[in-house]
Amino acid sequence: MTDEPAATDSPADLRASDGRVPGRRGLATRQRLLDGTAAMLRDSTYRDVKVIDIAREAGTSPATFYQYFPDVESAVLVLAEEMAADGTRLAALVRDSSWRGRSGYDAALALVDAFFEFWEQHRSVLRVVDLATDEGDQRFRQIRTRLLHEVTVALAEVAAYFQDEGRLPKGLDPTATAGTLVSMLAHVAAHRYGFEFWGIRTRDLRTSMARQLYWGATGQKPPPV
Repeated sequence: MTDEPAATDSPADLRASDGRVPGRRGLATRQRLLDGTAAMLRDSTYRDVKVIDIAREAGTSPATFYQYFPDVESAVLVLAEEMAADGTRLAALVRDSSWRGRSGYDAALALVDAFFEFWEQHRSVLRVVDLATDEGDQRFRQIRTRLLHEVTVALAEVAAYFQDEGRLPKGLDPTATAGTLVSMLAHVAAHRYGFEFWGIRTRDLRTSMARQLYWGATGQKPPPV
């Protein structure tokens, strides 16, 4: 950890446990440890993940792990922060789309697909975030709140626009509408495989969710199925 850090690194975010800023080789080792943590979370429950297992997965030693993270939870928090940062693409998708007419329905379908993809990609970390949030850990709670807040604000902007056009009732709170729809999206994405177990096909789930989203956010009647 004596080589110079890359120019694009953020030293405040990447300091090792002893306060030093890793160089390029150190950052590569740190990333291997994060990748190893993510791999262990996919195959084991959070409580069963041990430092020695992560180190073995990363091809290094527990002593090296402790150079970068004080414990497993700290590594998982980094993964959760990276997940939340990736979630900004959901809000960008809402803002970059036209929500009028058929284009709006296509935007709703795209957002449902993006939620499904996001939850599939980050399922193991989201499982830990949900568990820690339920247990009252404010660090994970804040990450979960921030993850859903951005897309909620973006969708509230859509609802407010169509409210101004008279498509949605004047007395309706656009943020409450958006929050309800985003909560539905997150729940459906999280439990997609449970729905499949009940015999509900994913393509039908996708269509139903998109119709609810489009109608709720814009006040426009969805196109025929």
